[in-house]
Amino acid sequence: MKQVVQNYKSGELALLDVEVPACKPGGVLVRTAYSLISTGTEMMKVSEASLSLVGKAKARPDQVAKVMQSVATNGLGATYRKAMNKLDSYTPLGYSLCGVVEEVGAGIDDVAVGDYVACAGNEHALHAELNWVPKNLYTKVPDGVDPRHAAFGTVGSIAMQGVRQGEPQIGDIALVIGLGLIGQLVVQLLVASGVRVVGVDPDPSRCALAERLGALKCGDPASGVVDTAVAEISSGHGVDQVYLAAGGSTNEPVELAAKLARDRGRVIDIGKCSLNLPWNAYYEKELDVRFSRSYGPGRYDPEYELEGRDYPIGQVRWTERRNLECVVDLMGSGRLDVEPLISHVSAFSDAVETYRKLNEGELKAVAVLFEYEKRAVAATEQVAEVAMPKTASVRAVPKGGGVRVAFVGAGNYASSMLLPHLAEMEGVDLTEVVTTSALSGANAKRKFGFARATTDLDTMLEDSSIDAVFIVTRHSSHAELTRRALLAGKAVFVEKPLALSEKELEIVLGAIEESGNDRLQVGFNRRFAPLLNESVLHFGPRIGPASVRYLVNAGQLDAGSWYNQAESEGSRFAGEGGHFIDTVSWLLGSDPVSVYATATPGHQDLQILLRYPDGSTASIAYTTSGSSAFPKETIDVTADGKVLKFDDFARASVFGRKKWASSRIPKGRDKGQAAELEAFVNALTTGVSMPVSVESLVSTTLATLAVNRSLETGSVVRINAKEGLG
Repeated sequence: MKQVVQNYKSGELALLDVEVPACKPGGVLVRTAYSLISTGTEMMKVSEASLSLVGKAKARPDQVAKVMQSVATNGLGATYRKAMNKLDSYTPLGYSLCGVVEEVGAGIDDVAVGDYVACAGNEHALHAELNWVPKNLYTKVPDGVDPRHAAFGTVGSIAMQGVRQGEPQIGDIALVIGLGLIGQLVVQLLVASGVRVVGVDPDPSRCALAERLGALKCGDPASGVVDTAVAEISSGHGVDQVYLAAGGSTNEPVELAAKLARDRGRVIDIGKCSLNLPWNAYYEKELDVRFSRSYGPGRYDPEYELEGRDYPIGQVRWTERRNLECVVDLMGSGRLDVEPLISHVSAFSDAVETYRKLNEGELKAVAVLFEYEKRAVAATEQVAEVAMPKTASVRAVPKGGGVRVAFVGAGNYASSMLLPHLAEMEGVDLTEVVTTSALSGANAKRKFGFARATTDLDTMLEDSSIDAVFIVTRHSSHAELTRRALLAGKAVFVEKPLALSEKELEIVLGAIEESGNDRLQVGFNRRFAPLLNESVLHFGPRIGPASVRYLVNAGQLDAGSWYNQAESEGSRFAGEGGHFIDTVSWLLGSDPVSVYATATPGHQDLQILLRYPDGSTASIAYTTSGSSAFPKETIDVTADGKVLKFDDFARASVFGRKKWASSRIPKGRDKGQAAELEAFVNALTTGVSMPVSVESLVSTTLATLAVNRSLETGSVVRINAKEGLG
């Protein structure tokens, strides 16, 4: 299928061939009829992409701050690779469309194949021929509503949420600053609510359009027309609400808002404009400044948007989906008319040229639609199911042949920490990448040279030519994907964690027993880090028990990180704690026999004590409340009159009869990914044992799971790789 994409690094726009997205449970596959170009948000993104790197940095200071923090934590080299990977990737455009349901996923019963739906979301309502859309981001289009109009559903919801934040009442007076697409919709929604509206925009044609749609008076802010109109309509008191629907860097909108608002009026920010509030003006009138967050409650909540968990109507009357429903209902009743806003309809095949004309000012428009080629949808179409192989034979890759690799998942970690190494590794053939997002697969194929990209996991697993499968997906999927790949006869490299529960671990071990295939590696890369290995070599062999102290200054997560989805993805420590337990076990040369854990309120900071068979102990302090300026990982190992001090993969020293210190700070912080991948590939090509035994992987996983059990019970949890947790 075709999809509009942009490379943020080069600014290139393209109509790219990508795979059709899979129809997952909890959503529908939609064939697009019309999609709407947001002439504000999208064109700002298109313009930013054409800037130099310095220009991009000035446009997005928030991202620059994140990059600088990453440099402090991960080093310059790793941060540069990560940043360039994100920049030099195709990103999607679009977030508002109307289309026809082509396939219905499991658990969906409110629409059927052939129904028209309005869809929302900058990950799900893209300028693409087909989109998978989760339940709470679509609504059925009422009979009689033109699909062209229903394509305005998302931007209509943005305008509606802004109006709701203003809490208008019948007879109120409102000022709308900025009469672009969102502003024109705000005007109509306010008029439909019984509000008297005055509009502001320097473009006379937009002012005239807003007046045709119900505004009493509109004009250029510098003309004095608006000031006079507000004074007359409000009897000199000022407007009840000001809706900021303007963009740009000028501070004039917020200054005008303060000037024309009444005492204790409301100012609602819907657009993205400068908000350097003049303190005296806002203080003297005690103005109520409010923000409107996109389409409504539910936005940016993955449980609502991706998992379909609705908010009870008694607690949250207007959600994203209910706003979307309301917008298309208003269209059906004739109280919201978007036809006058349509400046241009372009064939989807001309998408790149249309963006060029908009960006260069050749095409002046309030709203532009893409029209897609129509296709008949057969209600009987189904996806064929592929039977999974039940057994597998353990084998080495034939000598002289490359290891044929498939990736399941190609997100940021895979693209910045794994694939760059594999792409340069001799004897590795990147055969296929499987992603739920077709664009993610297309990016990986382009950048790393995969022969194929697909959204069809079953067919990839059935392909007998593929030797190894890398699983780099969200934590909750690891165990099941590992099980299926092992039963399909593949060697498996799965990023941590291997499992989020004992039950999940059992299904992995069941697959190994059933298939006889134990070619399994978990992405515990720190034991392969060159500087750590060099440090251990200088520390020398150990005679007596050791004491290890491991401080992990994990820091706070971004609010929107999926790592915060503890209910579906496990606790944060369950997700990444295996890294640190595996490192300690490797340092001590054995697996732990017991775990005790305690935590601060809310489990913000954890203290974990591990005991080992020879009497060695290890304490892991896993903290999220520390300073980001402090190193992320520091390790001290004490034994036999010696101390090994390891400082965040950048410096190391050993204190004994003679002191050894690392000669230089390595370029970046090499945490062992390259060496780990080389060891995995070598095991496949030579047939030797995997780099880490299954028993050790199981012990580390059990120890990680034991942390939560110990926190719940307040007691020591014993570990036995053969019997589980005691």
